Amino acid sequence: MGYLYMLFAAAAWALLGPVSKLAFAEGLEPLEVAFWRALLGGAFFALHAAWERRPLPRGYDGLGAVVFGVVGVSLFYGSYQLAVYFGGAALASVLLYTAPAWVLIASRLLWDVPMNAVRVGLVAMTLAGVALLAWPQDGGWAWSSAGLGWGLVAGWTYALYYIYGKLQFERYGPVVLLAVALPVGALALAPWVDFTPKSVTAWVALVELAAVSTYLAYRLYAAGLRRLEATRASLVATLEPVLASLLAFFWWGERFTLAGYLGAALVVLAVALSAFEPRLSRRRRG
Repeated sequence: MGYLYMLFAAAAWALLGPVSKLAFAEGLEPLEVAFWRALLGGAFFALHAAWERRPLPRGYDGLGAVVFGVVGVSLFYGSYQLAVYFGGAALASVLLYTAPAWVLIASRLLWDVPMNAVRVGLVAMTLAGVALLAWPQDGGWAWSSAGLGWGLVAGWTYALYYIYGKLQFERYGPVVLLAVALPVGALALAPWVDFTPKSVTAWVALVELAAVSTYLAYRLYAAGLRRLEATRASLVATLEPVLASLLAFFWWGERFTLAGYLGAALVVLAVALSAFEPRLSRRRRG
């Protein structure tokens, strides 16, 4: 069941890009999609926390949840939607998985974690994959600089989930923290949003992003983590960019260049190997 939960979580997250493109096709701008995903997703988590009567973080922990909402939600959700809008669903999903490389760099800067040869190699593999994703084709770049840039910002802000989770998620749990952080993130996005009339299809896309690709995905992921080792769970989660790329291909006709497919494979491989990084480092020392 653990593998099944993780597979469904990866599939739910893989829908983010393709369904966001459906919302764009209905006339919504990227930041409005990010706003409604955060607001509606926060409502689901708030109802969950209220149902179980879980206390909300207070004091410095509450302030930390608010700051996380501004950076880890508004900037993350906004940059991801902009990456999908400018670069496509497949590229945005792959660049999101540069997060482990950002975590390794942050661990070195914040906690003075040594950057051994294995860790340096994983970061280099990730950066090489990103470079191949943007390799020139027929005299021009395969992807816009805006799509590439916002995708890297999304990967960096997604890394905050790992870093902040190291400090707070085990203490309060993601349901309580996201019940605070998601509405705060929506409020931070609101001044930048141009709200437009929405079709039924647009509302269906927004509800799917909040209910399935946000609330349900996190719940499935948490259920999988309770039944699997973290290493195995993270490996199954790397199916997300693969599934997202397949959906983007069949639904929206998105394609990478040959170099782009190699780059995507390098990013996914680096993420998979990062799960074994401690074991590889010990073996190299031995």
